[in-house]
Amino acid sequence: MPPVSRTVRIGSAHGLHARPAKLFAQAAKDSGLPVSIAKGAASPVNAASILGVIALGVEKGDYVTLTAEGDGAEALLDELTELLTTDHDAEA
Repeated sequence: MPPVSRTVRIGSAHGLHARPAKLFAQAAKDSGLPVSIAKGAASPVNAASILGVIALGVEKGDYVTLTAEGDGAEALLDELTELLTTDHDAEA
């Protein structure tokens, strides 16, 4: 099964800082599938690594590319897209 990718626009008012990055990385980790996230031309990082995700320096409105591989990859990308497009800062 080939990897599936999706480009997503970040919705959180403060980008992928600690709280939304933790929610995202935990969901990626819990999936058990290999998932990567990349911003622009930067090398992709393991989406399950909170430090890797934060190190990308993703801000509100930035676009990132998610790539997942394996059974359920499309459904996983749906779930991760929902996390990234939600403004977690507005819910606090």
